[in-house]
Amino acid sequence: MIVPLAGARLGYLEISWLFFSGGLIFWVVLLTLVMNRLMLHDPLPGKMVPTLMILVAPPAVAFTAWLRLSGEVGPFGHFLLSAAYVFALLVATQVAKFRNMPFALSWWALSFPLAALTIASFGYAEAAGSSAHLMIGSGLLALLVAVVAGLILRTGLAIGKGQICLPE
Repeated sequence: MIVPLAGARLGYLEISWLFFSGGLIFWVVLLTLVMNRLMLHDPLPGKMVPTLMILVAPPAVAFTAWLRLSGEVGPFGHFLLSAAYVFALLVATQVAKFRNMPFALSWWALSFPLAALTIASFGYAEAAGSSAHLMIGSGLLALLVAVVAGLILRTGLAIGKGQICLPE
């Protein structure tokens, strides 16, 4: 999904479409595996719960790639961005659990998908002239800054206490 972000701007449209298509196929596979794990197996260990945020990244990055490749939002773009929002809302229901969990490096899984969703929201706002998505993007940007600052702080504190990279 990432190749078309640069490839389309550089004029490599065919290879960008190839990677975009492959990325979509692998997103469906990843989604199937994750849903199978969540529904049919033991719950995720506590420190792995933040990694659920990774479900937001594929549709958010795919939306930005779609925008670069097609030049317009279109129905499929709406689908991709809406899917990213749905996954983000599903993860947001787990925020209460985050407060009671000890910090682990897996918490960094919150940063990239949140950044991808922020960029996608701003991209939609620009392409569609949507002030609502501009506000959503601005809110997500503020949240992203707070999350990354918190992750840096928590990582620094954990390093100082010798609580990082310990065997289980």
